[in-house]
Amino acid sequence: MNRAALADFLRRRREALRPSDVGLVSGPRRRTPGLRREEVAALTGMSADYYVRIEQQRGPQPSTQMLAALARTLRLTTDERDHLFRLAGHNVPRRTPEDTHVAPALLRVLDRMADTPALILSSLGEVLVANRLAVSLFGDPAARTGLARCDVYRWFTDPASRAVYPPEYHDRHGRGLVASLRVAHGAAGPRSRAGELVRALLAESPEFHGLWERHEVARRFEDHKIVVHPEVGGIEVDCQALFTEDQSQALLVLTPRPGSEAEDKIRLLAVLGHQNFAAADR
Repeated sequence: MNRAALADFLRRRREALRPSDVGLVSGPRRRTPGLRREEVAALTGMSADYYVRIEQQRGPQPSTQMLAALARTLRLTTDERDHLFRLAGHNVPRRTPEDTHVAPALLRVLDRMADTPALILSSLGEVLVANRLAVSLFGDPAARTGLARCDVYRWFTDPASRAVYPPEYHDRHGRGLVASLRVAHGAAGPRSRAGELVRALLAESPEFHGLWERHEVARRFEDHKIVVHPEVGGIEVDCQALFTEDQSQALLVLTPRPGSEAEDKIRLLAVLGHQNFAAADR
């Protein structure tokens, strides 16, 4: 672990970012360039004291999970993320089609979307980042671990996960999830996380087994769907997906039609979401 170089790298990357780059309001009293240390800590999910000690070259060695979160907060490229891991004395994450380091370009777009649900997905359907409206609609991805991070796994193993869509949409959605997993499995191979996911689902879900045998292959998102929220009911949205160049990640944006009842429900969801977040903070 190169404490001096690690501290210098983090400080320079922090000072190179503007608050607007990470979805924050700068405010009139900001005197220092870039982000404040406490802002980086809050966005990363660590204590401010922990982060300060790292920049002061006196903190413990950060874990790989903490480094991955820091890389996301500081909007590091993949090369910069690898450099961060080396400075901290860890092996560099292996680059695969299933890499979960979020593309900075997608994050910059997501940071500017506060009035509509938006989330970034991996090739396996893991929610890597979600804005507040998406969390209000689909739940907090940080609460999920292991294979349950993948939408397709929850869909076929947890009946409660299907409540987010109307029953008449279930068959089509399930087929789409399996067809998308076929794409990821073909790209990464049977010894990958996609392979692990397929083996687990074949063992646990007869429904998945039947759909997997159909050998349907497609990477797509439905352009129109109804999402069901327990408090505001069904919300009709149009879906747009922006993919990275290597097709490994996608920014999914859900937008209601202007002037529609769904638009009013999204506004209500924003209010409910802020109330829930405030209650959680208290």
